[in-house]
Amino acid sequence: MKFQQEIRDFLMSRRAGISPEQAGLPHLGGNRRVQGLRREEVAMLSGLSVEYYTRMERGKLGGASESVLDAIARALQLDDDERAHLYDLARNVAPGSPRKHPKRTPPVTASVQQVLDSMSVPAVVQNGRLDLLAANDLGRALYADLFTMAKQPPNFARYAFLDPRAEDFYADIDQAKNLLVAVLRATAGRDPLDQKVTELIGELSTRSTDFSTRWAKHNVHRHLRGRKVINHPVVGTMDLAYDDFALPGDPNVSITTYTANPGTPSADGLTLLATWADTQKQPQRTNDEVHGSSTTSTVGTSERRDGGDR
Repeated sequence: MKFQQEIRDFLMSRRAGISPEQAGLPHLGGNRRVQGLRREEVAMLSGLSVEYYTRMERGKLGGASESVLDAIARALQLDDDERAHLYDLARNVAPGSPRKHPKRTPPVTASVQQVLDSMSVPAVVQNGRLDLLAANDLGRALYADLFTMAKQPPNFARYAFLDPRAEDFYADIDQAKNLLVAVLRATAGRDPLDQKVTELIGELSTRSTDFSTRWAKHNVHRHLRGRKVINHPVVGTMDLAYDDFALPGDPNVSITTYTANPGTPSADGLTLLATWADTQKQPQRTNDEVHGSSTTSTVGTSERRDGGDR
């Protein structure tokens, strides 16, 4: 029943966002009792009977052919991410669809960490649940706030909606929140039986009305590439491009890198970030050096003092 409700809400939200004019339908005047397209208009645009489309919008997508799904996607003017989400929803209610998760091996191996450490730009490993699973030194420096959160592993959605520092960190917090919610929605559509995803969504919905309001919009997005502007507490404002590279064995776990255009203030910011990241590794070594030099100094003084006595 949960899957059917998800399908219903998604399709209704998509047709509510398209006006007859946007769909190329003639304006007939009069008051419309529904926002956006009516079911019969979507059915007509899809080349389906009203009864068949109505049944599908009620969650009966199981067994729908690819051509039918494509027709609905065209009628509702779905983008690539929304189309993929529709296919995920249909697969989850298809007869014989799996109801158990395959066991996954831990994605962050020593070799993956080596790859991260070999990169000269900030890099992190994250999953579809938006957990930050690993990072190189620059990645840790970029997201220093997240690594100090009480609940670990760090989670981008928890940070954006539950940590007040996020308001300053993201130059456009509204855009950041919309993106994170849309990524979570796409993740839930791919694997609605993932208990950890369900728990995270439940936690955020309970603790943040802002999250629940955005969640109800049913927007979806695949986190592949884009740009984000951040206000780093040490370095300042940086406009960064991010790119996702899926790890072999689990397409929902990826390495995300952050780069800046050469010769820009943001590129200078990354250079400064690298310098600051290095200083974060210095205190322990510095303390060791201090203790070592202090010991040597004490021994030398003692020897000189003993020598003087003799």
